[in-house]
Amino acid sequence: MQSPLRHGKAAIGTTIAGGALAALSQAPERASRILRHRYPTVAVTGMTGVGKTRLADRLSRRATSQASVDAGSDVGSATMERRTRRNARLRGYRFRVVPGENAATRLGALDEVFHDEPVDGVLHVVANGHATPRRTAGTTGTAAATREQQLAAELEDWSITAHRVASMAVRRERPTWLVIAVTKADLFADDVDAAVRYYSPGSGSPFGDKLDELRALAGGAKLSIDVLPVCAEGGGKKSAMPDKAAAELLNRLELRIAQLCGHV
Repeated sequence: MQSPLRHGKAAIGTTIAGGALAALSQAPERASRILRHRYPTVAVTGMTGVGKTRLADRLSRRATSQASVDAGSDVGSATMERRTRRNARLRGYRFRVVPGENAATRLGALDEVFHDEPVDGVLHVVANGHATPRRTAGTTGTAAATREQQLAAELEDWSITAHRVASMAVRRERPTWLVIAVTKADLFADDVDAAVRYYSPGSGSPFGDKLDELRALAGGAKLSIDVLPVCAEGGGKKSAMPDKAAAELLNRLELRIAQLCGHV
């Protein structure tokens, strides 16, 4: 006959073992939460030619070679690019740069960042009609497009992205943040305020109306929207925007992202 003492020890051992197994099973989820808190994921979206990769490089403190810049003037990336920014406090961001080409790879990347592994926030890049015109994937040579055509292309591109942003926002409990980054501000340095108004909710502009529709779909409390100008090129001798002014715009964008991610 088994003694009560031995039986009690066995029960305690089973309880401890069960607790250890439970803790181990929860460890990956806990680690994932810590990683997400310290390194939130940001989707960088926008049509081809607006400068998504350049902006992600600047935000992640990654250098972009001149060869890459020159190559980028003809064709954009056909696959999702990943950038990570880290600082000494073990905080940062994981950027997911969605291809701008309207192809299967782009749609697959959109599904990944908004459905399969939903991001914490969205940085949507526009260029006030100054996106670099590009030919279709696989075709070399220069392309031409008017500013009106590029603005229309931005609207079409945003319609595809906005649908996925709304779908993600309504599925989650916590609010989703969206920053519209009006890049290439050095090309319209005298009209930055007008450009920001064009891309703002409630402005009555075609893009503003699209944002109003998105808010209605997602719910005002589910989605925060900021509109900030930025110059990813950093000014320069040929730029109408001084280096200091360009750096200030980039710093404002970085600060707002840090605030939205709870880093400051």
